[in-house]
Amino acid sequence: MLRTHTCGDLRQEHVGQTVTLSGWVQRTRDKGALLYLDLRDRYGITQVVFEQGVEAEQLREQARELGREFVVSVTGRVAERYSKNANLPTGDVEIRPETLTVLNPAKLPPFLIEDETDGGDEARMKYRYLDLRRNPVRRNLELRHRLAQSVRRYLDGQGFLEVETPVLIKSTPEGARDFVVPSRMNPGQFYALPQSPQTFKQLLMVSGFDRYFQIVKCFRDEDLRADRQPEFTQIDCEMAFVEQEDILQTFEGLTRQLFIEVKGFDPGEFPRMTYADAMRRYGSDKPDTRFAMEFVELNEVAQGQGFPVFDNAELVVGINANTCASFTRKQLDELTDFVKRPQVGATGLVYARVEPDGTVKSSVDKFYAQEVLQQWKEAFGANPGDLLLILAGPADKTRKALNELRLEMGQRLGLRNKEDFRPLWVLDFPLLEYNEEDGRHYAMHHPFTSPKPEDVPLLDTKPGEVRANAYDLVINGTEIGGGSIRIHDRGVQARMFELLGFSPEEAEAQFGFLLNAFEYGAPPHGGIAFGFDRLCSMFGGADSIRDFIAFPKNNSGRDVMIDSPSEISAAQLKELSIDTKVEAGK
Repeated sequence: MLRTHTCGDLRQEHVGQTVTLSGWVQRTRDKGALLYLDLRDRYGITQVVFEQGVEAEQLREQARELGREFVVSVTGRVAERYSKNANLPTGDVEIRPETLTVLNPAKLPPFLIEDETDGGDEARMKYRYLDLRRNPVRRNLELRHRLAQSVRRYLDGQGFLEVETPVLIKSTPEGARDFVVPSRMNPGQFYALPQSPQTFKQLLMVSGFDRYFQIVKCFRDEDLRADRQPEFTQIDCEMAFVEQEDILQTFEGLTRQLFIEVKGFDPGEFPRMTYADAMRRYGSDKPDTRFAMEFVELNEVAQGQGFPVFDNAELVVGINANTCASFTRKQLDELTDFVKRPQVGATGLVYARVEPDGTVKSSVDKFYAQEVLQQWKEAFGANPGDLLLILAGPADKTRKALNELRLEMGQRLGLRNKEDFRPLWVLDFPLLEYNEEDGRHYAMHHPFTSPKPEDVPLLDTKPGEVRANAYDLVINGTEIGGGSIRIHDRGVQARMFELLGFSPEEAEAQFGFLLNAFEYGAPPHGGIAFGFDRLCSMFGGADSIRDFIAFPKNNSGRDVMIDSPSEISAAQLKELSIDTKVEAGK
């Protein structure tokens, strides 16, 4: 062994022992009579001191030649430090070296390997193997490891089996775009990389493996942002002979265990909210419940007073920003500009202040008498010092815009504390959503989601009103996991495909294997999938999942470290029967 201890091991009780440490040179400090070397590995840092003296002079000269990130091995005696460092676990001791071996020299790194580095995103991604040496990145991956191990312990204790499912599968038309893989042995035909193991885990339920899980790679060829990567990881789970309540209890238990083991507290039982209530109260199916500002609808008290923006609107709705009546005109103009951004989509913002004497002063005073403005105040439950922010327009669009404004206000007021965790189950989603442009229904979750049993008769008469037997786990405004009770009856599944626009022949071609399996004794079953990368970033207090992936892609889906994706040779293309001759304009 090239080391007897790690650079994070040594303490006061090791004083007097001879040890060997190996690692990377963090820095050297030459004080003339003394030369200090900080030796680092992933476990910590230990100080090595080269003292002045005839016998030690050769070692000191050797140490002076060391640069940052040289890989070295040091053998020496553990001594008590004269000047202790309370910021280091090893800060009570140091090494007085007897031998120093350079295992490998190193070029000067392109950025500092420090907690606070001078490297930009592109440089750190290009040299990711160096970025991974930094403590913050290392701690992120250690957190990911602890979460994964806790998940496995819990699910194993609940009788789940970890089963691997295929990575080369069949492309399907639903959902996001597939990554496709050409087959050399089957010219002109392609595999797809799985967006999820959905059909395979259902087949495992048909097979009698009544409790399955997998921490699994999934792939989606979609536009990227902070919480998306072309390849990502799910905690994928399925259970047979269960109803929705069984799923909720089992995976609420898993999430609570993660909070207890990783964050050190029990969040208690998770509240529940229907999709309809979430949209009405927060304008989002993943509401951030760390703060209030619930929506208040004002149609009854705001319309019919001659203000055309409100009178012609499908919905007039607002939020009460407590104690914000002191906002300046500049701040209010900033909020107006915010809601007018294309990604928010509102046409304007109406505001009203509740003055210290209880009167209400609004930006549309000329249309409203004080008696009517007092009705606004009563509807909001507002007090002196509160600020009312109101939007109007088409119902769905206006709720979406007000949700964005609510989140912006929560951020500005410091109400979205990353160490305050508020889990929430959102239930009873619509089964289908209708796309006017395409003139057809799409599955809100996926085509295998079961309708609520009491809504099955509506499939033939009012499919848009059918609720899904589906559920999402939302924490702090982020969807952490989602699932459903699945369809296990061939007839219902065939009807679902028909509603989604599949002909019987298309359904058979795409999903015949699953429909056929349902005829051989498919049990009632359901499951859930957690976004593991999102879970890690939430527990780590970060906004981007990239910080918790060892080798992530950039915002263009590229791995700049290995320069991928890249072209392949003409010979490979020919072997794969791929014709690269494409006519211009096609």
